[in-house]
Amino acid sequence: MRFNKIYIFFITMLMTVLSISAQDWANLERFKAANAALEKAPNLENRIVFMGNSITEIWSTVSPNFFKNEAYINRGISGQTTPQMLIRFRQDVIDLHPKVVVILAGTNDIAGNTGPSTLTMIMDNIASMAEIAEANGIKVVLSSVLPAFDYPWKPGLNPNKKIPELNTMIKAYATKKGHVYLDYFSAMADDRNGLPKAYAEDEVHPTKAGYAVMEPLAKAAIVEALNSK
Repeated sequence: MRFNKIYIFFITMLMTVLSISAQDWANLERFKAANAALEKAPNLENRIVFMGNSITEIWSTVSPNFFKNEAYINRGISGQTTPQMLIRFRQDVIDLHPKVVVILAGTNDIAGNTGPSTLTMIMDNIASMAEIAEANGIKVVLSSVLPAFDYPWKPGLNPNKKIPELNTMIKAYATKKGHVYLDYFSAMADDRNGLPKAYAEDEVHPTKAGYAVMEPLAKAAIVEALNSK
């Protein structure tokens, strides 16, 4: 029953994203008011922005204590792909003047949420976000895509094969450019290169137990980025 409720929630979220696509494809209005409020808030010395999709968005709901640190700002939007994130990157990351951005993106591209996309196209968009951040003096943490054996809403795309390949590309780029690579995949994948039910009931979106694995890894990566030259 709980799985059904979670599945219905994400299908509803996806339909909402699709319904506004003609008017606001990148969902630029989503955080407009919240971003304006942050402009009036006291500057936080170590403000951190988390850019991502539903895995980032629901983090604040499933494991709210993690984001009680007021320096952590969640800018995840369910269903989003890397081109959508790239379009809203300036207003939802750069204009917030963070010290670090944590980018977690790519799984929805593989799922084809906004149309067909090659791994190179996905990597290009992630690289573009990293380059924009670096050009604005923001340290970059590039996250591995979380494991997924299959997508419940779009089966048969073999993400268990494509995600490891994309992660290899992300890690290589991070190493080349001196960014921090945040490896969730190795800590969470099962022997199918999937996300086990112990960490995600639908095998895609983490439960509290899944986020409990991710949180210390994210914190360590942020500290590494803050201390990097």
